[in-house]
Amino acid sequence: MYLLDLFTNNVESEDEAEAACAVVLTPPLSLEGGLAAELRPANLAQRVLSLFLNVRPGSDLSHFQLPATFNLPKSQLQLYGEGVYCAGEDLLGRCARGRDSLERLACVVAWSISTTRPPIFGFAPYNPVLGETHHVSTTSGCGGGLNVLLEQVSHRPPVTALHATDARGEVRLVWCQSPAPRFHGASVEAAVRGARELRLLRHAETYVIGCPGLLIRLFPSPACEWSGDVRVVCAESGLEAQLSYCRTRRSFLGFGGGDARCVRGRIFHSAEPGDTLCEIDGFWDRQVTRRDLATGEVSVLYDAQRAIGDLATPVVQDRKGVSASESAVVWGEVSNAILKKDWETAQQAKRRVEDTARRFAKERNDRGEVWTPKHFSLSQNKSGDWECWPLEDSVPPAPIVVPSSSSSS
Repeated sequence: MYLLDLFTNNVESEDEAEAACAVVLTPPLSLEGGLAAELRPANLAQRVLSLFLNVRPGSDLSHFQLPATFNLPKSQLQLYGEGVYCAGEDLLGRCARGRDSLERLACVVAWSISTTRPPIFGFAPYNPVLGETHHVSTTSGCGGGLNVLLEQVSHRPPVTALHATDARGEVRLVWCQSPAPRFHGASVEAAVRGARELRLLRHAETYVIGCPGLLIRLFPSPACEWSGDVRVVCAESGLEAQLSYCRTRRSFLGFGGGDARCVRGRIFHSAEPGDTLCEIDGFWDRQVTRRDLATGEVSVLYDAQRAIGDLATPVVQDRKGVSASESAVVWGEVSNAILKKDWETAQQAKRRVEDTARRFAKERNDRGEVWTPKHFSLSQNKSGDWECWPLEDSVPPAPIVVPSSSSSS
């Protein structure tokens, strides 16, 4: 219940209380317009560098507190969720409709690339508070619509769980992710630990999908780019894909290196890793192609313009159904102030959310209480990685929806 108290305590007037309970939803990160077009302050690189003057190389930045002026007007939960429910093309539905295992794996690869959204240098989402949730549905697409639920199941370390199911019972997503950003002097490398599972229930196939890391370059030329190797593995079919998010050329001391949005990889049988079936090549913000080595045929695997070119902003369909723990409510006052560029109000509201969360954590600790997630079980495996599993078989429809392309155009 402590998240509900965030809106009934620590406010000085009825107007402030009403503002604190507002549901504030902002445009998703996409190729065109949206937040990327709005958040371009002057001297940004210099301001970012000033944040790290007293941070030692190798430091863990998981709980690094940013001033509100550096925040995107949304939580990390919303960013994770947008990668699933905000899409201009029904790539998840295509996965479920694939005719054979090779086609389905290629579709899963395309969908995984679609979750890579354009980062904005110098801006980061809010660190979610413990128990924060995010519940959104789509009104069309995959299996007649997708219901997505996220919960912040741990704060130290930060762990986010996601569960999504479609209306027809063909697709199920279960994620357990923990960001691990570290400062390396000239850059910040934000790796994401944990597993992302996509289950195609009609085909009895489970795909385990990796995630690229986010590399924030501070010197010599400030930039923000996705990097690293990603595996997509299906044990049932014995097929696997390996992708590399990289630059088109090697850089020298941080200079050059060509285009940073390149994606290259291949598809092969896990039992015969040297025998490549398909080659993958392109750019995640443009097009990625697939070349069948047996036939020489080249086809478009992923088209970013169609998938993430111009995305609809979620809207509230049932205000009474929105939970007090909903991310868009928890951070609503902060986001509203950021959108208005009222930085003093934003910083004060952000401090209230974080201070209240810390206070309730201390009170639970003093009482000897152990907090448990509401929607997921949480455990650690032998390797020390966190594992989450939903307590329910399916996700119910949400009070927040993403309009279909026809209704949003």
